Amino acid sequence: MFKVLVVDDDADLRLSVASALSENNYIVDQAKDGEEAVNRIRASRYDLVLLDVSMPRMTGLEALKEIKAHDPSIIAIMLTAFSNVRDAVEATKEGAYNYLEKPVKAENLVYIVDRALKAQKMIKNMSLSAPVLKLPNGTDFIGQSSDMKRIFGVIDKLSRVDTAVLIRGESGTGKELVAQALHFNGPRKDNRFVTINCSAIPETLIESEFFGHEKGAFTGADSRKIGKFQYADGGTLFLDEIGDITAGMQVKLLRVLQEKKFTPVGANREVEVNVRIVAATNRHLEEMVKKGEFREDLFYRLNVLPIQLPTLRERKNDIDALVTYFIEKFNQQHKKNVTGLSPEAMELVKAHNWPGNIRELENVIEHAFVIESGNTIMPASLPSSITRIGRPGLDDDEDELSAGNGDLDQDDGDDLMAAISVSTGGLSPLNVGGKGFTLDINRLDFQANKEEFERQFLISALTAFKGRINQTALHANIPKKTLLRKLQKYGITAKDYSGRIT
Repeated sequence: MFKVLVVDDDADLRLSVASALSENNYIVDQAKDGEEAVNRIRASRYDLVLLDVSMPRMTGLEALKEIKAHDPSIIAIMLTAFSNVRDAVEATKEGAYNYLEKPVKAENLVYIVDRALKAQKMIKNMSLSAPVLKLPNGTDFIGQSSDMKRIFGVIDKLSRVDTAVLIRGESGTGKELVAQALHFNGPRKDNRFVTINCSAIPETLIESEFFGHEKGAFTGADSRKIGKFQYADGGTLFLDEIGDITAGMQVKLLRVLQEKKFTPVGANREVEVNVRIVAATNRHLEEMVKKGEFREDLFYRLNVLPIQLPTLRERKNDIDALVTYFIEKFNQQHKKNVTGLSPEAMELVKAHNWPGNIRELENVIEHAFVIESGNTIMPASLPSSITRIGRPGLDDDEDELSAGNGDLDQDDGDDLMAAISVSTGGLSPLNVGGKGFTLDINRLDFQANKEEFERQFLISALTAFKGRINQTALHANIPKKTLLRKLQKYGITAKDYSGRIT
């Protein structure tokens, strides 16, 4: 249960607020002024504090600064009379989540408290998925360490500014979760959070998806449509896989960032927008800039406040906490009472290289939940990508390929080539679901061979699981979004394999 502190010099108001929250299953304490509130918070742990703006001895704003300095993760909501609204607005700039005008209505109070605590939970979930932020002094704060409060402080500061943020990290490290935490803990939280996966949209449609189009702008445009930029007006637009957009779209995106306006496809009018941009990528943009594949001016426009997320293999000390988190999650979802992993199973999990990062770990634990019949997850319930680690002759590169990075679009040439033994005769078969994948030594075209491998792998996986998307994604260790995008790329229809016999 969440613990809340109500702070006001009006005893009747304190009591009414405390009663309303207690009726909604919150644990509530009270304090008569800012000084008492600060002392209580230093002595005990609270999730949220409701602060009157105007109080004797120490004002609400003064108390807020003391509280945030002690523990930035505490959510603060200001209580204010109409005449003090300006002070309450000022408090939001100092880290308050929101404010409520007196007299306080119970339904408004509970709604805002619920929403604020959900935002706090999002940051805590983010700390599990993506727990490293590079601070100016170069320090890394990892996972559930004692430095977690500082991570809350960094997110708190980034949430209150409107500058573009670039989130960097491999697939599966939790980039979208960080973007959501920034949005739902900032001043735009009451407006839309809109996501665009730049790599999942065909090149011919991406401009319309971004900026919308007029009726008749192109074949099939039978009605007017607003784009994601206009839809997100006043909120946050999350541009996932920003490194995959074309050169032409980079120019148009840069103009929107600079001028805050755009022209829909087929229109002769400009549309002004007020959108905060949070972008993410798993690609090395600096190298792309050097090669002329990504505009330098756009890179610096996006890279104002970068956040670097670590891979799971760089933070294996957090695996215990992550496993516990996912076990609790899947116990609720699957109505089970799994207590943990056996020592042997945990040893295998910690030995794995985790190319798919947190997302892969989550898939592995859910896979084990489906297979395991007891209350302890045993090695036999883990997928083969984990249990193969102990087999002699299997090196790290081969294991990474068998585990499934979740996105073969990345720079996984080393993994692919490690799995294909090129014989002196020129041909070497790689069996994918019973099909022969042949590499011709006289035609070493990496891209063509990689795409053929992907295509056959997807067909084999769909065949094995009778065209069921969720089962295929789970057991083949492919994120569902990536699987759907790959199927579209290769023109593969899942239902065609619903009854196919291998």
